[in-house]
Amino acid sequence: MPKLTFTFDNGPWPGATDAVLDFLAERSIKASFFVVGERIAAEGGRALAERAHSEGHYIANHTLTHGTPLGRDGGRERVQREIGETEKLIDGLAHPRKFFRPNGSGALGPHLLSPEAIAYLQEHAYTVITWNNVPGDWLAPHEDWYETALKDLEGADWTVLVLHDQHIARMLDLLARFCDELQARGIDIVQDFPASCTVMEKGRPTPAMDQLLPVEA
Repeated sequence: MPKLTFTFDNGPWPGATDAVLDFLAERSIKASFFVVGERIAAEGGRALAERAHSEGHYIANHTLTHGTPLGRDGGRERVQREIGETEKLIDGLAHPRKFFRPNGSGALGPHLLSPEAIAYLQEHAYTVITWNNVPGDWLAPHEDWYETALKDLEGADWTVLVLHDQHIARMLDLLARFCDELQARGIDIVQDFPASCTVMEKGRPTPAMDQLLPVEA
């Protein structure tokens, strides 16, 4: 049976993340929230992350600022701040596998992680998660994510879908339709991640790491 894992990036956002959590609760869906440290530190952010954690969702690290990808500006000091400071902010909420997702506009490649970032993630035993379905719910016209996501489901054994609390909260009707379509297609919603999107497991690089490394000439 094909599988799909829901992930939500770049939050939490008061007024949006809570609406997404309400929807997930109604549908009995468990997801993962890849949170930005500055959003956790903002007013109401920690409380939303605590709620998500208490309702069985995974809380994961998605850098402190969601700024320039670490593969483009990833010296040791910046890496330690972007990843390490966020981990401190989600202390007590992080999954035991210490999930981390780099940012990079939905594209895979060496722009995501510098050698220093990879070394830091190894040293601190992170599990690094990527994606294989990024339908662009942040792009206008925002509603186009629905058709794009459905198209990218075709032929996929296990989809890791990236959505964004801030945007999808305004399109919960489409999210409901999407979930109905998953059911109609016999796609099972799960919370774990496939090996193909797990580029590091507790600090140990996996074969999937190749998708983040430069292509040899």
